[in-house]
Order: sequence, then structure tokens, then C-alpha cells
Amino acid sequence: MRLLAVSFAALAFTTGTAVAQDGASRRTLANGADGVDFAEDAKLLYRVAACGGSDQPLPAEITKGDPKVTEKVTKIVERHCKKINEQLVKFRAQYFEKGRAWFDDVVPKTAPTTVVYPFGGGDLLSALVAFPNATEITTISLEQAGDPRRIRTLTPAQLDASLGALRVEIGGLISVGSNTSENLSAQQRNDLPGQVSSFLLGLVAGGFEPVAMRYFRFDDAGTIDYLDQAEIDAVESEKKHSLKHDWQPPSFSRAFANVEIQYKKLGETALRVHRHIGWNLGDDYMTKNPQLVRHLEKKGKVTLLTKGASYLLWRGDFSLIRTYMLDHLAWMLSDSTGIPPAYARTAGMVQETYGYYAGAFLEGSQESRHDQAFIELWRGQKRRKLPFRFGYVDKDKQAHVVVTRPK
Repeated sequence: MRLLAVSFAALAFTTGTAVAQDGASRRTLANGADGVDFAEDAKLLYRVAACGGSDQPLPAEITKGDPKVTEKVTKIVERHCKKINEQLVKFRAQYFEKGRAWFDDVVPKTAPTTVVYPFGGGDLLSALVAFPNATEITTISLEQAGDPRRIRTLTPAQLDASLGALRVEIGGLISVGSNTSENLSAQQRNDLPGQVSSFLLGLVAGGFEPVAMRYFRFDDAGTIDYLDQAEIDAVESEKKHSLKHDWQPPSFSRAFANVEIQYKKLGETALRVHRHIGWNLGDDYMTKNPQLVRHLEKKGKVTLLTKGASYLLWRGDFSLIRTYMLDHLAWMLSDSTGIPPAYARTAGMVQETYGYYAGAFLEGSQESRHDQAFIELWRGQKRRKLPFRFGYVDKDKQAHVVVTRPK
């Protein structure tokens, strides 16, 4: 997702609780017995921040039942949603309508409906564009999901400022499907939960709606543990930690680092799941905290998506996540920040190129061995069309993607 290089100092939120024998979630959403469900907060953010159902009246929770507040807030939200909807109309036309035929032609019908998106900060939207039939999507990045509760307490002036900041912070996402490190960092300080709001915006764009929302952590085996109110309260007073060394700490508790959103297609009943995991994907941290890989390994073969990832998968110190990806991918779509050809060939993969590529977008990655290998990969294949940008462009601002799959 990033347009600028990032480091990998991140925060894990793990626990040493007992391991479930079957590897399933210890606290299941099916029975709803444990773990706080923030469904009403999700629906409020879906309407106000993500502009889902913007033709409907605002919920009483946001207007406080005060006619003067109602008038002010209504104008603020209408102005916000007018701008958001204008961008979404263009985005849908480009990706969900014009681009649909390309994805239908390129993505195999046999690709797993379980999708894993490393380095996918805030970007549920791209996963829904590429894989609209996915039943489970996992995004992983340095950014934490965010506290959804504050929207109920904001004054009209605070809400106006937060929505304005949110539009800036998600602007790249709904224009070209990518965002900058600065915007992703700023989301961590907004009174509105930037990551959650971005995910809900993805649902709006794709024609989905949220049904349930819970926060979680992992036990040592990588099993999901949904947080109850006592567990959330226990970490409220703890020091807040940034997930990147040169970012300011987030304005919310680490209890809100990882989120699970159940959602469904408008008019349908079948439930799907999106999980966002705030995690450090660098080798040093992954070695000390292997819970994420243990969790991902339980999914078996998956469909993978990576784009705008600052070329981190080219580096030697991201070998563990790269190895997981190569060991478990059934099919993968990426820009040039995905798996470099040398690693793909060694793992018995083939790669097919689309669009044009003449060199890395970021100067620091240009003319490296992996950059040269990608240039040669594109030169050695027939030119296949790519009618839109999806992730980074190359150094000449050309759109490109590559498919990686087993031979």
C-alpha cells in the first residue's frame, strides 16, 4: 500500500493462553459468547465515515437527539459523503465495471477463496476488486485497526475535522488504489479509526455491509482469542506504541490493533470475514514472534495479493514472510513489489507479466539485481494488456502486474 519506503518496527499483541486443540478460534463468532461485538459502532462508521446508505437518515447516536446538533451534523456528513461518493463513482467505473472483465479473465476460477494480503494497510478495497467472491480476507501491515467508539462522543466541530482528515488520509486509496506512508501514519492519530474506516469504505464500494466487528489477539499457537471488555479495559492505561519507529504513537489502545469484521453482500445472507492484523513482517520480529505465521499456516493454500509494498519482499530481512508466501500460494497477483523472479524460480513458480515495466518506482530499488530480473522478465514475455493501474507504477509511470503460480 505504501508509496514511500517503510521500516518494520512494529507491535505484536499476543498472549500465552492455552492452545485450542483444533486450531480454531477459541472464542467463536458463531455462539457470540465471548468477545465484545462492536457491530453498532461498525454500522455507525459505515454510515458516517464510509458513506454506506448515504440516502438514509443519520442514526440518533450521532445526532444526540438535539435538533441543532442534527442540523450541523447532517450538513457535515452530507458534505463529506458528497465528496466521497464522487470519488467512489469514478473508482467503481474504473475497477468494478471497466476492469471486471480483465480480472474475470486473469484470475482462475479455481483460486482459493481465502485471500492473504501482506503489506495491505487499509486496503480491503483492492482485495474486493480482484477477488469479489472471497469468503475470507486477511490484511497484514504495521498499522493498527483503531478504536471505533469515539465517533459517539465527537462534537460537530471535531467530527468535521476528523472526516476532513480522513478524506485526505484515504484519498489515494479511492483514486489509484494505493496510499502513502504519511497518510497511513496520520490515520493512527485520527479520532476516527482510519484503518477500520478504510475497510468499511471498501465494503461500501464493493456493495457489502458489516454485520459484526470484534478485536482479537493470538495465543502462542496462532489461534485467535477475541477480546472481552475486561481484557480491553486492562490495556487502556498502558503506554501506546507506534508500529513504525519514526511515526507518532497511535491515539488508541493496543487492544484495537487487530480487527475481525464479518460482512455480507447487500441483499444476501451468506457471511464473509475480513481480518486485519497489525504485525511486523521483518525477520527479527517474526523470529521472536512466530504466532502470525502459525496462524497463517493453518489456512493451507491461499490466494495471495501484494502491491505497493515498498519492495520489502526484495530484501533479505523479509525472508520469513516471503518463505511463507512461496510455500502456501496457490495463485498470486502483485505489482513488482511482490516475489522477485529469483525466489519464484527457486520455489518452482512461474510468473506471467501484464502491462509494462522498465524499472522500480522507488529510486532506492532501481538497478538492483531484482530490478534487473523483473526488467528481463517483462522483456522475455509477450505483452499482455493491463487497462488500469493496480499498485505501484514503474519508474516511467507505467502500470504493471505479475501473476505468480506453481508450475
